Amino acid sequence: MQRARIPALAGLLAATTLLALATPAAAQYTGPRAIDAASVAELLKSGRDDQPVVLRGRLLKKVSSDKYEFSDGTGTIRVEIDAKRFPAGPIDDKTLVEIEGELEKDFMTSPEIDVDVLRRVAAP
Repeated sequence: MQRARIPALAGLLAATTLLALATPAAAQYTGPRAIDAASVAELLKSGRDDQPVVLRGRLLKKVSSDKYEFSDGTGTIRVEIDAKRFPAGPIDDKTLVEIEGELEKDFMTSPEIDVDVLRRVAAP
C-alpha cells in the first residue's frame, strides 16, 4: 500500500510545481529601477543606442501617426508611442507625463525614444 502512494504523491508534487511555474505573477514591482536617469539634453549629447530612459515632460505636438515631439525643458526629442500605450483620458501639450522606454540611435536618422510606458503625472 505504501509503494502505491509514493508515485501518486510524486505525480501530485510534479503537477503542483508545474502549475506554480506556469501561473503568472499578479504583483508588479513598483520601487526604484536601475534605469539611467537622464535629460533630453544629455541623451542628445551622449546617449547610447538601446539606453533605457525615464523622462518627465510634455508632448508638444503630434508629428505623425505614432510620433510626437517631447520636451523635458532641456531640449526636444522625437518619441514613438503606440496608441495602446496612452492612458485613458486626454493628453495635450500642457499635460505633464512620464515616459519610460529606450533610446534609438539609428544610422542617418535623428535619435528618438521608443516608449514602452506613458503615465500622466500630477503637476508639482
